[in-house]
Amino acid sequence: MTRMDDLVVIGAGPYGLSIAAHAAGAGLGVRLLGRPMASWRDHMPDGMYLKSEPWSSNLSAPGGRHTLADYCATRGITAEHGTPLPIGTFSSYGMWFARHAAPEVEEVTVTEVTPQGEAFRIRTAEGPPLLARTVALAVGVMPFVNHPEALRELPPGHYSHSSGHRDLSRFAGREVAVLGAGQAALETAALLAENGARPCLVARRSRLNWNTVPQPLERSPLRALRDPHSGLGTGWRSWVWSELPWAVRRLSAPTRERIAATALGPAGAWWLRDRFERRVPVLLGHRLHRAVAVGERTRLGLTTAAGESVVLDTAHVIAATGFTPDLRRLEFLDAGLRAALETVGESATPELSPAFESSWPGLFFAGLLTAPSFGPSMRFVHGAGFTAGRLVKGVRKRLGARGPLPGSTRGARLDRAPAGLPKTYLR
Repeated sequence: MTRMDDLVVIGAGPYGLSIAAHAAGAGLGVRLLGRPMASWRDHMPDGMYLKSEPWSSNLSAPGGRHTLADYCATRGITAEHGTPLPIGTFSSYGMWFARHAAPEVEEVTVTEVTPQGEAFRIRTAEGPPLLARTVALAVGVMPFVNHPEALRELPPGHYSHSSGHRDLSRFAGREVAVLGAGQAALETAALLAENGARPCLVARRSRLNWNTVPQPLERSPLRALRDPHSGLGTGWRSWVWSELPWAVRRLSAPTRERIAATALGPAGAWWLRDRFERRVPVLLGHRLHRAVAVGERTRLGLTTAAGESVVLDTAHVIAATGFTPDLRRLEFLDAGLRAALETVGESATPELSPAFESSWPGLFFAGLLTAPSFGPSMRFVHGAGFTAGRLVKGVRKRLGARGPLPGSTRGARLDRAPAGLPKTYLR
């Protein structure tokens, strides 16, 4: 008889690792599939820094153990308020968390998730199918890469997404147009310049927004009341998004969609501003409307706010244009199941219960796809702390409602992959 797991978590980034840690702590039979910290290890250039404060960048384990501060303390690394932390340090922390707090990660390529009775069948490229009573999709942001429509007809070598680069030194001596106005665009442009490239930032916005230097953690009671700290920044608005995702979910669907689309908009970190402004020219208030390949170069047709046409000739275009959550991008998820899911308003994101369960019983979501349900904190590592415990409580409730199924491994820790299972990337 095929073994039946209580929960299979697909994706091993901060959300997937945190969910698996809580599920294992609750005594569930859980399997964790994916490449640990894949987007952080594989899709961010060398030299990048964590934008959030170290104290708000913890993965979540039962009892609040295995924090970023715990990891740094064992290695003599400074992790303090107001000091940016290298992305490489955060990635290493995630790998340490995976070894100490979560079931062993099975690095397999998930190719199919299909309902099977009251359970789910999960196929991978490497081994026999798995059966699970519940599934949590924590696939991160990479399935949702957003490219401006004008670039999509270009030959692939002419443009890329900011998440497609680990080493920007290959652009040394070349002109690169960077599209966008958020942290990814600003830091990518600065790193390009520091690696010998000649970047130019192109943004639709008329001005760039920069975060201010963070206020000290220890302040007068009046100052703290007027401008509270939160995991997503300083101020009451950020505090609400950070601390009250459950309240956001109670709002109407159109309101939640608007919040997810506009709250905590594009802005650069305070520590990046001087590096950027000294070395990167900008074209603000310029919209991209056309892109044409001319030999090995790319010609961008831009329109100013006044309606004037501008042509920018460049060697390469990097779109730092973020990620668009869309269920249709999850091609491994059974098409009939996808079509049956209730969605938030006009969006292509799942409507979720307070425990992150979709309208399909036993199918749970975490991360970016949940932002239109729970607000902007789900776009950040900080949201993993809110998500993991609640989602696992929802899984336990669902398991209790269904009762035991034949072959269930409930109560067992399935920490290891079957012998001989090869390691590869999560699709």
